[in-house]
Amino acid sequence: MKIAPLVEAGPELSAGEIRRYARHLVLPEVGNLGQRRLANARVLCVGAGGLGSPVLMYLAAAGVGTLGILDFDVVDETNLQRQVIHGQADVGTKKVISAARKIAEINPYVKVVTHDIRLDPTNVLEIFANYDIIVDGTDNFATRYMINDACVIAGKPCVWGSLYQFDGQASVFWATYGPCYRCVHPTPPPAGLVPNCAEGGILGALCASIGAIQATEVIKLISGVGSPLVGSLIIYDGLESNFEKIHIAKDPACSVCADPSSATLEKDYESFCGAPSFASEITAAQLATRLRSGENFQLVDVREPYEWDDSHIEGAVLIPQAEFYDGRAQTKISHDLPVVLYCHLGIRSAHALSALKQSGFANASHLLGGIDSWDEYVRNE
Repeated sequence: MKIAPLVEAGPELSAGEIRRYARHLVLPEVGNLGQRRLANARVLCVGAGGLGSPVLMYLAAAGVGTLGILDFDVVDETNLQRQVIHGQADVGTKKVISAARKIAEINPYVKVVTHDIRLDPTNVLEIFANYDIIVDGTDNFATRYMINDACVIAGKPCVWGSLYQFDGQASVFWATYGPCYRCVHPTPPPAGLVPNCAEGGILGALCASIGAIQATEVIKLISGVGSPLVGSLIIYDGLESNFEKIHIAKDPACSVCADPSSATLEKDYESFCGAPSFASEITAAQLATRLRSGENFQLVDVREPYEWDDSHIEGAVLIPQAEFYDGRAQTKISHDLPVVLYCHLGIRSAHALSALKQSGFANASHLLGGIDSWDEYVRNE
């Protein structure tokens, strides 16, 4: 599908920009006008991780004038296998700060706007209003659905990508011209059914393959070059080196994009995607009080063994999240004592808590913000 350029051309290029973008300028499809469109564009990348890394670096190199980076996480050593915008010296640094530094090294002509916050229904529309295109570089269903719904309401294209082990997918969801994410996935999968990359693993180089497709789609939308992936889905099998492109149709009964004028955001996307609304949360300060008091309770780390080996809270035991879904965890935890679960950021522990409560463990809770919030509390105590 051919779509007109999304962004108007900005001012004439400087001599330095002409030198820098010479290989774009000689492309008839891009040329001076297309490069000025890129320079005038505003693109937000939600997530500065596996997908966000190549997207941000290639869009910076391409000369996209304003790049927004939204991420509330810090760089962890386990990220470095695939999140190439960060390096060893960035471990422990906020991802938005690390990514902004790298972009400044790549292209000083690019303006970077950092959003070191958690995206939620109260801020998503206000943030998206400042950008032309939204890139979904996230790795969880709750945020994907929220990004999609906000893009539909705001009338903006969402350049989407997804990764699992050796496989990747990419598309452009833009309700103005084609289907949205909900047309393809009307409802999220059951909680815990789809493992995250910590549980299932991910080939690092796969991030570059899908991220490069996303960056290319952004450039096409801005400049009007080629046919963007609106109404199409790219599926990449990394093991077989096979690309497949399939047609995806708009759902006339879609709960969101069938009538964008009446679309609304979910009040709680975590609950919508299966995280329990009844999940009991405790803060790091509350956990510290319980530990100091000598209370007899069970503290359980639901992360993976390599994460446990790197650091864990003293007094905890390790029971990986997957064991909560096949029943093994329930045999290792006593019904007679309170239970507190924790993970990295609080997402996995919320899902594990749901499985635990469904098994009859009523006196259970999880640590809000995970071990990251605990480490911050300990540092500032």
